Amino acid sequence: MATGKAVLYALSTCSHCKSTKNLLSECNVEYDYIEVDDLEGEERKAILADIREMNPRCSFPTVKINETVIVGYKEKQIKEALGIKNED
Repeated sequence: MATGKAVLYALSTCSHCKSTKNLLSECNVEYDYIEVDDLEGEERKAILADIREMNPRCSFPTVKINETVIVGYKEKQIKEALGIKNED
């Protein structure tokens, strides 16, 4: 069973972001999902500032699982951060 709190920062048009969202759902993880390009004004500025603190390049997807930050669609790293054993 997956454990922890996850937040996915994504863009609505990003295929890697969609893949990451699907992976989190398949792993039965509760997560917050923020499509940054759908935000406006101060809310968007604040979220982008938060992302830059974790990921200075501000690239997507950016996933924060507990205290671990993963940039990009990296299935193995995401599963490890969730405590899910890889079946390799």
